[in-house]
Amino acid sequence: MSTPDPDVYEQGRGMDAHNQVMRGIRARNQQTYDPHEPTRVWLDEDNTPSGVHQSLTIILNTGGCRWARAGGCTMCGYVAESVDGGTVSHDALIDQIEACLEHEREHADAPADLIKIYTSGSFLDEREVPAQTRRAIASTFADRERIVVESLPDFVDHEKLEDFTATGLDVDVAIGLETATDRVRHDCINKYFDFEDFRRASEIASAVGAGIKAYLLMKPPFLTESEAVTDMKRSIRRCAEHAHTVSMNPTNVQRHTMVEELYHEGGYRPPWLWSVTDVLRETADVDAIVVSDPVGHGSDRGPHNCGECDDRVQTAIKDFDLRQDPSVFEQVSCDCKLTWNAVMERETAYGNPLLH
Repeated sequence: MSTPDPDVYEQGRGMDAHNQVMRGIRARNQQTYDPHEPTRVWLDEDNTPSGVHQSLTIILNTGGCRWARAGGCTMCGYVAESVDGGTVSHDALIDQIEACLEHEREHADAPADLIKIYTSGSFLDEREVPAQTRRAIASTFADRERIVVESLPDFVDHEKLEDFTATGLDVDVAIGLETATDRVRHDCINKYFDFEDFRRASEIASAVGAGIKAYLLMKPPFLTESEAVTDMKRSIRRCAEHAHTVSMNPTNVQRHTMVEELYHEGGYRPPWLWSVTDVLRETADVDAIVVSDPVGHGSDRGPHNCGECDDRVQTAIKDFDLRQDPSVFEQVSCDCKLTWNAVMERETAYGNPLLH
């Protein structure tokens, strides 16, 4: 992976104590990756402003998120999968794109209308993806309908987005805002920017005809279950004013993170799936598409209920993502919802979850 390094422009941002701890945790990882192979690629369906479309999701293997290399977010382990050395060449990145297209040719009946490109950092950061590569990717997918690219607000500017909008593509910028509450973003997640930076990035995108897809984090560390639910409901409503889609990601315990350290010490439990359904049901009236994809659902390290109802609740969440109909949640029930209600009422200490 990319070596943790505080000597970058991020030094002094975020919480220095968090960054120091995170660099120590990340330094334990010794695994290496092939710069010519993408981190992941898969086909799926996604709800967009123009309807439900088949999607091709690409996770490019870059030199790693520059913020994560400085220490970074308490829950994010994606930098552990990045290429050692901090940079990946244009030719290697294009090889990764070709590998993804080959995957699509083998597994899809037709080219996907929607392309989603992530780097586990910032696609618009030219230290991760050079301008030459960005333009080549824009040209490669010019015949598709919509493309989503991931970035921190810092790197969103007109020129970079116009590489895509000039081709006629509908373009969305996916921003990992995590929460609309600055204190939670700074203290619990260790992300350095403010909600105002997100708002400005949305204005820049809008000026060139691009949209915003906001990513939120359900239950970062140092919040109780009820605090996390309250924060998500408020955050979705604020984000809907600036983004056409809000994706709420329940925290899962990733390797080489502060969350993992807390989890092993009994100080963190991933969110209940009932919390996810509660937030989705209560925010279904906002003027935006609200979706969630509970990664690792049903496992101890992922969002889960009792183990008996997890798959059924996950199916209802996926159904809601496509239909935006909160009545789907009336079709699933389990006795463990009483336990979840008790946790919501009685859990008051963030580092001492009532149940694991």
